[in-house]
Parts: sequence; structure tokens; C-alpha cells
Amino acid sequence: MTLRSCFVRGSAWLAGLLLVLGLSGCAGPQLSDHAKDLPRLDLRQYFNGTLDAYGIFTDRSGKVVKRFTVLMKCSWSGPPGQETGVLDEEFTYSDGTRERRVWTLQRTGDGRYVGTAADVVGQALGQESGNAFRFGYTLKLPVDGRTYEVQFDDWMYLMDERVMLNKAQMSKFGIRLGEVTLSFVKR
Repeated sequence: MTLRSCFVRGSAWLAGLLLVLGLSGCAGPQLSDHAKDLPRLDLRQYFNGTLDAYGIFTDRSGKVVKRFTVLMKCSWSGPPGQETGVLDEEFTYSDGTRERRVWTLQRTGDGRYVGTAADVVGQALGQESGNAFRFGYTLKLPVDGRTYEVQFDDWMYLMDERVMLNKAQMSKFGIRLGEVTLSFVKR
């Protein structure tokens, strides 16, 4: 193999790699894609009162690892435009284990929210647009006696006044670990 043919092959391989990386950087949904989608989501209105949720966690291969239900009690208080929400979630897993997470959400304007919970590292950042809400955060996840910090890219889509669908990817170091699929039903 000549030096020239190695260079041509290497250049073609590098060009292909750069094309794939460039396209993958543009891939994926954007919140702005949903700006005109109806019904319009108002997080304060939807997550107010009692909701039931039904979900599954799938691993990287798509295998269902856990099934669960959630009972949510939600309320908001504070002056208009600066409301604070409390989302009290009680999880019951198919293996009988239970878990509780209490979110505190602060509306910061322009459809943006900041959230905290005891098992969330720092702050969760979210924004609504059209019928969608995107929420990003790092969660402390206990597994077999150890705790791992994993990232969630959480997308919620309002279907109608009672039903919202939720799809969240879980990753660590940018590597996809699995996905949570959840449906909320407002009572």
C-alpha cells in the first residue's frame, strides 16, 4: 500500500466520521419544535391536584427492567409569575419497593422552571413550549448498595387536559443507560 493510498483512505474515513459527527450534533428534538403544538401546556395548571402515573424503565436493549406506579399530590403558591410548586411523588415498584421524591419547582419566567429534590444534584432546569416540557437534571440513583449520579433528559407532552406522556433518557458520561416511559393521568 502506497503512502498516497493510505492518505486517501484515511482522508475518506476522517471525512465520513466528521459527517456523521456533524449530523449527530444536529440530530434530536428541540423544544422550539413544539412551540405551536396544542393543547398548550401550563405546568402550574396541569401539575395541580392529584395525579396518577404508570411507568416502565427499560435498559439499553429495550428490556423492561422495572414497572411502577406513582401517586402525585401537587400544589402551587406565591404571587403570579413567581409561583412555587410542590410535587410530592410516591412510587410503588412491581417488586414491592417504595420510594418518595418531593420536587420543589420555582417558576422563573418565560416558561422556565428551576427544580430541586433531595436526591437531585444541584438544580434541575426546565422549560415549556407549546405542549411540551423539557427537564434536565442529575439524579442520585441507588443500585445494589451504591449510589450513582446519572443524568436525565426528561420530555413531557400534554395530550389533553387529563393525560400527559413522559419519555426520559438516562445516561452516565454521555452513554445511554436506559429510558423511562410514563403516562400521567390527572384525576
